Amino acid sequence: MVSRNVTIKNASGLHLRPTGMLCNEAIKYRSSVKFMCRNNLTNAKSVLSVLGACVKCGDEIEFVCEGPDEEEALAAMVSLVESGLGE
Repeated sequence: MVSRNVTIKNASGLHLRPTGMLCNEAIKYRSSVKFMCRNNLTNAKSVLSVLGACVKCGDEIEFVCEGPDEEEALAAMVSLVESGLGE
């Protein structure tokens, strides 16, 4: 299991478009890809779960990846969030 904290930079937080990008990236990996935000564990492969987490601009989330390609999954998720998720 690997994990890393990252801060959401998007002005509107994780609304539908960036959530779609996040989930599309997460489903590329065989590892489980989840994140913690405000003591809630969210499945990053589920659009409804991510939207339900109500992640806002400035929130810090901790990605937690576990599985055969966990290092690659974590690096990709952190890179995507740090790049602004297309915004």
